[in-house]
Amino acid sequence: MALTRKPEEIAGLIREARTIALCGHVNPDGDTVGSVLALKLGLETLGKKVSVFCQDKIPGTLGMLRGAEEFRCESDERFDLLICVDVSDMSRMGACQFLMAQADRTAQIDHHGTNPCYTQVNSVDEDAPATGLLIKEQLDALGIAIDRDMAMCLYAAIATDTGNFAFKSTNAEAFAVMSQLMDCDLPLDEMNRVLFRQRQKPHVKLLARALSSLRFHKNETITTMVLTYQDFLDCQALPEHADAIVNYGVDIPGVKMALLARENQDGSIKMALRAVTPDRVDGIARGFGGGGHAQASGCTVNLPLAEAVEAVLAAMENSFN
Repeated sequence: MALTRKPEEIAGLIREARTIALCGHVNPDGDTVGSVLALKLGLETLGKKVSVFCQDKIPGTLGMLRGAEEFRCESDERFDLLICVDVSDMSRMGACQFLMAQADRTAQIDHHGTNPCYTQVNSVDEDAPATGLLIKEQLDALGIAIDRDMAMCLYAAIATDTGNFAFKSTNAEAFAVMSQLMDCDLPLDEMNRVLFRQRQKPHVKLLARALSSLRFHKNETITTMVLTYQDFLDCQALPEHADAIVNYGVDIPGVKMALLARENQDGSIKMALRAVTPDRVDGIARGFGGGGHAQASGCTVNLPLAEAVEAVLAAMENSFN
């Protein structure tokens, strides 16, 4: 698997295209949403007709980004070019996979090491701490000047995927780009409050449910938490309100891995996996058809909740043996 940045090659495809579709991944986070919207705004300055797609609802915290309300999941149009953004494999397009058959050319920009390079042109770099950094490079390759709206989108992408510039993956490039974004009148204090400090009531109520389910395993080196679909109904919570709850399990001293199991309406179980370096969970997630990063991955398991937790927990325990 080649992990290579190809901004110039993708820039060539963009220049030749008139209609462009941009697709983010299911259960969208700040990196996929911010990256898609930054690229959309940039391409529109070139006169391109750009449509943005995502299977699931955009989190409310990202509603401040220009164009966030334009995401959709249906179209009978044909596109000159489809670019998948922060989508680690085709299954992560979810219901938007139909776009692959409705585009004359396909490309992707991504930073997941598990990416199988599923499009015609693949610009993938697992050493990039966020896809937002690759989007900034792509905009530069197209000669597009970053304005305030693009800067807000890029900040949301980079800051959320680096844990507000705190994860080990954060590198000098992230800070260098951040310096450039600050020159664009970025409303840093306002965005930081919304993205990292503000807590909606459903999230807080859901957090209480998750913490009450906290269990320790394998000499207290692994934690598990569970949220049933009924928990979401009782708390009037959406899937986005469970974001980052898994970190409460992995941030306990002595814990090496954490699991948050979330029951979906259809009975499937969404697993969020975390690890502390040097341990990793990407291989565990791949074993269940998922993927992600070494210390932050996910997968969906089609088993009853208790059985799903038992299966993934066993894989986590075996990774230590």
